[in-house]
Amino acid sequence: MKLNIALLAGDGIGPEVIDQAVKVCDAIAKKYEHHITWQPALTGAAAIDAVGEPYPDETHEICANADAVLFGAIGHPRFDNDPSAKVRPEQGLLKMRQKLGLFANVRPTFTFPSLIDKSPLKRDRIEGTDLIILRELTGGVYFGERGRKDDGNTAFDTMTYQRFEIERLAKKGFEFAMKRSKKLCCVDKANVLESSRLWRETVQAMEKDYPEVEVTYEFIDAVAMRLIQWPKGYDVIITANLFGDILTDEASVIAGSMGLMPSSSVGSDVSLYEPIHGSYPQAAGKDIANPLATVLSAAMLFEDLDLTEEAEEIRRVVNKSLAEGYVTEDLADGGKSYKTSEVGDWLAELFPLRYVWHREVEGTLC
Repeated sequence: MKLNIALLAGDGIGPEVIDQAVKVCDAIAKKYEHHITWQPALTGAAAIDAVGEPYPDETHEICANADAVLFGAIGHPRFDNDPSAKVRPEQGLLKMRQKLGLFANVRPTFTFPSLIDKSPLKRDRIEGTDLIILRELTGGVYFGERGRKDDGNTAFDTMTYQRFEIERLAKKGFEFAMKRSKKLCCVDKANVLESSRLWRETVQAMEKDYPEVEVTYEFIDAVAMRLIQWPKGYDVIITANLFGDILTDEASVIAGSMGLMPSSSVGSDVSLYEPIHGSYPQAAGKDIANPLATVLSAAMLFEDLDLTEEAEEIRRVVNKSLAEGYVTEDLADGGKSYKTSEVGDWLAELFPLRYVWHREVEGTLC
C-alpha cells in the first residue's frame, strides 16, 4: 500500500518524538511491504520564525492532499509570556483544525499493566479503565465571537454551537459506542448554559437512531470529579470543545504519564494524529522526551487506514518496551533510562522482515 503522510514536527520536543515515530512507521512499512512518502511541513513557532505565519498555505496544501497527518507538538514560552503577541503558535493549531475540518478529537484513555502503580490514583480505582473521550474541535468558545470593550477593561469569549456541529460529533460517539459496550455519556452544563441545552436536545433527538445504546447525561463539574473517582464507570464520552480540553488532560493522569497517551483529530477528508502532551520546551534538544505517545498515535493512524495488524504490532512493541523497562527517564523510576533516540531505535528493531520460507519436499520447492 502506498501512503502519503504529512509530517508536522512542530515545536519543542516535537521534532524528536516525531523522528522516533517515523523510525517505527518505516520499519513496520518495510515489514508489510508498504511505501510511505513523508511530506514535512512547517507549523507553530517554527513556521512563525520562518515565514511569519503559524499555519502557512503551503503547509495546508500538503496536509489537505495527504492520506493522514502525523503531528508532534506546538507552542513556545516566548509567546506564552507575551499577552500582547499578535501571532501565536496555537493560532496555527486552531486554523489547521478549522481549514482541514477536524471536528472530532478522539482520545483513548487506558492503563498499562506494567505502569499501573505509577499513577497517583489507587490501583483498584483505575485498573481495567478503557474509555474514549470525543471532544468537539471546531466550535464552541475557542471559535466563537471574542473581543474587548470598555477601553480594554472587559473581555469576552462566546460559546456558540450550531446543531450540525453537535450532530456530527454525536454521530461519531454513537458509532464508537456501538462497537464497544453500547454506553454513551453526553457531558454538558445544561443547567446553566443555553449552548449545552442545545447539545442535550440534539443528542436526545438522535437516541432513536441508536436504540441499543444506553445514553446518560451528566454535568461537566460532576464528571470532572467522577472521572478520577471511578473512571471505569465511563466508556464513550462526548462533549464540547472547552469541556473536552479539560477532561482529556485530566484523564491522562489515569495512565500515569501524558507521555503515553495518543490521540486523533478526525475530519471528513483527512485526519491528524498527535500525542496529547505539549511541546515541553525545557526538554527540547536534550534527547530525553518520551516518544511513546507519538508512536501510539502512529498506531491509531494505521488502524484508521484499515491496517489493523500493523497497528497491533506497534502497540505490542510499545508494551514490550514498558514491560522490559526500555523507557525514557520519566518512566524509569530511578532505574536505568534511555535516550529518546535509543527508545526509537529499539522499537524499530523489533520488526523483523517477513521472509517467505522455501523448503524442499521430495524434490519439489514449496
